[in-house]
Amino acid sequence: MEEWKEYKISDVCKIRHGFAFKGAYFTNEKQPYICVTPGNFDIKGGFKLSKPKYYHGPIPNDYILNKDDLIVTMTDLSKDGDTLGYSAIIPQIRDITFLHNQRIGLVESIASNISKHFLYWVMRTPEYQKYIVNCCSGSTVKHTSPKLIGTYVFKAPDPETQEEIASLLNNLDAKIELNRRINDNLEQQAQALFKSWFVDFEPFLSKEFSKSDSLFGDIPVGWSIVSIKDLPIYITDYVANGSFASLKENVRLYDKPNYAHFIRNTDLKAESYKIYVDKHSYEFLSKSVLEGGEIIISNVGDVGSVFLCPKLQKPMTLGNNIILLRPKNNYSMFYLYMLFKGNVGQHLIDGITGGSAQRKFNKTDFKSIKIMMPPVDILIKFDRIIKPIFSKIEKNREEISRLELVRDTLLPKLMSGEVEINKINN
Repeated sequence: MEEWKEYKISDVCKIRHGFAFKGAYFTNEKQPYICVTPGNFDIKGGFKLSKPKYYHGPIPNDYILNKDDLIVTMTDLSKDGDTLGYSAIIPQIRDITFLHNQRIGLVESIASNISKHFLYWVMRTPEYQKYIVNCCSGSTVKHTSPKLIGTYVFKAPDPETQEEIASLLNNLDAKIELNRRINDNLEQQAQALFKSWFVDFEPFLSKEFSKSDSLFGDIPVGWSIVSIKDLPIYITDYVANGSFASLKENVRLYDKPNYAHFIRNTDLKAESYKIYVDKHSYEFLSKSVLEGGEIIISNVGDVGSVFLCPKLQKPMTLGNNIILLRPKNNYSMFYLYMLFKGNVGQHLIDGITGGSAQRKFNKTDFKSIKIMMPPVDILIKFDRIIKPIFSKIEKNREEISRLELVRDTLLPKLMSGEVEINKINN
């Protein structure tokens, strides 16, 4: 095995700050330009396109990003700095141009003996990210800088081996991304069917309709507008077992595997479950134990994020800043999930959300929401059609988890030379 050499990041590349694009030109309406923000970085690195920040103002030529550009995030709002310092590669998306926004570093002038994609994976290793978080400034909002990132020292083999290592990891990531895209398409199919049935009422247009003083407008006769509190749904949150003081005394969190998963909003977003509780904590949180399949809604911060809880191998319990809904009849679960994910559901949640420094709502507010409920036979028919779609989504998620485990296990070993690439390929 050829000896690996040590390099300092600042000796093999330059990292350039982005431009402070003016907020007055940001919009939620689709535009050909998207400003890259820290929100476009996935936990553990990599690019994601969720809640794009579209831009329709003047653009300096030096701040247009190109396909395959290597970028790093230098700001993180999360408590643990989940994405701080991590890298991403700019993808090619039809009719979209990405812009080099402030607090995003562009890695350029990379030395000829260092593969850009190998450097990309260096910046996704746990050792690198831990180093960046430990050296960062700020408590609520964490910051790093090109200078600090440049001080990190890594080892690398010859350029050909670097490319082979990066190619293997890139292939795993590509398979993960493909499964995610398939799941996005499947969920879009489910949402289209939901809209057809419960927004446009296409299968029921021959029925008689009655007036409704709600966001749902006129609804078919026999359907009803009811409060959440009057439905057969079990609803709870993290403070179900008492005050925050008692939680602090009885619940201990771990960042290494333990008795049960502690499911948080950030974990559901990343589909990565890395916080645990011991058996005592799990039993103390008995009222918020998760079985898998519950509807989970964020009620603080990223208000209105809606997820279906996965089924994991270890026991699970509810994390903070989220509320769970467990319908007592299974046939209404997918209806309620898609209702709250859709525009009408988000409007209903916005209607109970308050707070100036931080947006939030509580469990009591949520129970006061009034929603449309179709008759039971309609819900059962819808459930029979929609369930196979979500079964496929769940199988793809399981495949994603397996691939991520392989990638995350191999990454530090490949990047340190502990495992040789030719032994894996053989």
